[in-house]
Amino acid sequence: MNKITRIILVLVVPITLILILNDISFNKLKGEETTVTWQEELSKYVNTSPELNGAIVGLSVRSATSGAVVFDHMGDTRLRPASNMKLLTAASALSTLGGNYQFTTEILTDGVIQGDTLVGNLVLKGKGDPTLLPSDLEMFAQKLREKGIKKIEGDVLADDSWYDEERYSKDLVWSDESTYYGAGISALTISPNKDYDAGTVIVEVEAGEEVGDKAIIDLVPNTEYIKVINKINTIPKGEKGKLSFERSHGTNTIVIKGTIPIDSLQEREWVSVWEPTGYALEVFKESLERQGISWSEKETLAHKSNKKKVLVSSSSIPISELLVPFMKLSNNGHAETLVKEMGKVYKGEGSWEKGIEVMNTTLKNLAVDVEQIVIRDGSGLSHVNLIPANEITKLLYQVQNESWFPSFLNSLPVAGVEERLVGGTLRYRLNDTNVKAKTGTLSTVSSLSGYVTSDSGHKLIFSILCNNVLSEDQAQQVEDEIVQIIAKG
Repeated sequence: MNKITRIILVLVVPITLILILNDISFNKLKGEETTVTWQEELSKYVNTSPELNGAIVGLSVRSATSGAVVFDHMGDTRLRPASNMKLLTAASALSTLGGNYQFTTEILTDGVIQGDTLVGNLVLKGKGDPTLLPSDLEMFAQKLREKGIKKIEGDVLADDSWYDEERYSKDLVWSDESTYYGAGISALTISPNKDYDAGTVIVEVEAGEEVGDKAIIDLVPNTEYIKVINKINTIPKGEKGKLSFERSHGTNTIVIKGTIPIDSLQEREWVSVWEPTGYALEVFKESLERQGISWSEKETLAHKSNKKKVLVSSSSIPISELLVPFMKLSNNGHAETLVKEMGKVYKGEGSWEKGIEVMNTTLKNLAVDVEQIVIRDGSGLSHVNLIPANEITKLLYQVQNESWFPSFLNSLPVAGVEERLVGGTLRYRLNDTNVKAKTGTLSTVSSLSGYVTSDSGHKLIFSILCNNVLSEDQAQQVEDEIVQIIAKG
């Protein structure tokens, strides 16, 4: 190479490099050849979002078609799932009990009908139905009256032996005991309305007629089983009211304190009862009284024989239908009932221990690595439950192959649909996205797992588990942003 050539190269090469670099910069401005993938955008977001400082996020995204993991951020780290645990419970119940399974409730007797008198005891036997309503008990009483029964020479009894006597899962926080989402679990229980919050009563509060009057209180159902202490005063129009509802441990006395403006709308609160079996029995007895049926309140010797015949019975809606209020409204009582029912049907014992054994076996058959998870209840209320996000997406991929998958998918909240039993807990979130997913909220925990169809038509499965968060609202905003990024895939 001669001297002149070397001089030309020294001058030309740098100029060429400058032009190339400028061209690259120009293309960046135009968005050409440097497009950031949704995975890169998601990785940056998860690692830099200030809302996640000090928190732990497990994130797993899979192809719904192949099952391949297409994004993973701490996906194998065991985290608290909150109500995403219900995904495992619902899948287990559909797989073991089946979508057509129904709970039953029976009216039994160990006696005989003689004229208008039942000589013997009347027994209300529950077999776990969480959808039993006061109107069903009224129907039972009407059916007995139609049989000509006006008097019972014996007692009216309750039988909740289908499940064990444990009312609360082992990790239930004591402060949740009186809440609707922490209600006790019994084989004999009733719900106040078709939300089916079993073992609860609805307390309705209206302002008094004049300022200074006590508020007007009603119960649904209207039963003497619950005692209400009214400490609510009516305050002037336009002022801000505040109510608190407290039920002391071991009692069915509800103390309501606070104020309510004279022009305010009715306030409603669901409060759990102390003993759901006694609650159902009392409401049934009140139905018998309305039908003009009396009893001696003394158990007859006939009851000792345990030879009972069915006088009246009813069946619940099938599990495929029960899953709608269960999953869309995130009903904890349904979850725990399903756990106990699986234990009763497959292990002969309606307990959490046996039900969870059934769940572990079933989940293993659904490709979940049960050695990597900890299940303590069916609802996700326990802070001891632990599941990796990758195991949740693995389950959601596998269940697509099951015959009951349509019922499972139909039970998930649909983002942005305001109809309560369609949108559920996602009805005001993720508008303009094609998302069906289960939410989860627990103190310091928020979660969201389900299915999304991306803008390009790809079907993806995702699980987001946020732990150690200071604000559940902020965590939900993070989840929504993550799903919106995934939807770009």
